[in-house]
Amino acid sequence: MKILITGGAGFIGSHIADRLLARGDEVLVIDNFATGRRDNLKPHAKLKLVEDSICNEKLMNSLMQEFKPDLVVHAAASYKDPNNWVEDSLTNVLGTAIICQAMQKANIKRIIYFQTALCYGLKPLEQPITLNHPILPGGSSYSISKTAAEEYVHLSGLDYVTFRLANAYGPRNISGPLPTFFKRLTTNQKCFVMDTRRDFVYINDMVDCIFYAIDGKGNGTYHISTGSDVSIKELFDATTSALEMNIAVEVKARQPDDVYSILLDPSRTSNEFGWKAKVPLIDGVKQTIKYYQEYGIEETFTHLKEVKT
Repeated sequence: MKILITGGAGFIGSHIADRLLARGDEVLVIDNFATGRRDNLKPHAKLKLVEDSICNEKLMNSLMQEFKPDLVVHAAASYKDPNNWVEDSLTNVLGTAIICQAMQKANIKRIIYFQTALCYGLKPLEQPITLNHPILPGGSSYSISKTAAEEYVHLSGLDYVTFRLANAYGPRNISGPLPTFFKRLTTNQKCFVMDTRRDFVYINDMVDCIFYAIDGKGNGTYHISTGSDVSIKELFDATTSALEMNIAVEVKARQPDDVYSILLDPSRTSNEFGWKAKVPLIDGVKQTIKYYQEYGIEETFTHLKEVKT
């Protein structure tokens, strides 16, 4: 197959690229390296990397026309600064609109899109969250822009699979609590955890699921979720265990605008794909810490406003 991956030097995109190349597919990656890392992609005879923005309409049209991918995996997204509404709107909304229309013009039929669980709001109305939950993206620029982009995917008439994602973690991940814990613990900074629970999916499990869609299965919207949640303290304890540290941590009451748990219902995904997450949290965290120890973390990001300490 020939696959175009937007954001292919990022966390999820680079793992998909690796898996495609390993099985002999031809991969074209476009990435502007706002949050992607150059060491996430190793040189490969069947990999072409274009350093540019998906907002470059002329370029996106030419890439679609010349490369003629069998499908597009749209993993590019702006998320590094929760206050940069302009960049979120440009990359997530305009960029997605450009991609969809470039695909239409080049007669490329299928797109895989990634949506945030924040599309259900900062305080979901049910737990676990089903696919029937209303879309309530207000509360973060990231979720507003990702949801607007998802609507353009729907409007395009393309054959699409949207994966609404639980918290992904693993090697190359630089957003969320795990890389933050690692960075603070290894630089003698104080840590605390919130009294909340979240669903964490290891990247290898997530990519296993995505490949069902790459290989033609499914249409519409799916959740990628383990189906169970863990406390943030459990994640911290798994991190200190992997680092062979014995550190007590303060558990703080969650903020008024924070929700105790966010858990997605993966039943449609399990029923149609026969997929289930397999990697235990303790094992996934160990592999992630090994990566951080080898490659280091220059900076970490969050698409929500930082909690005041």
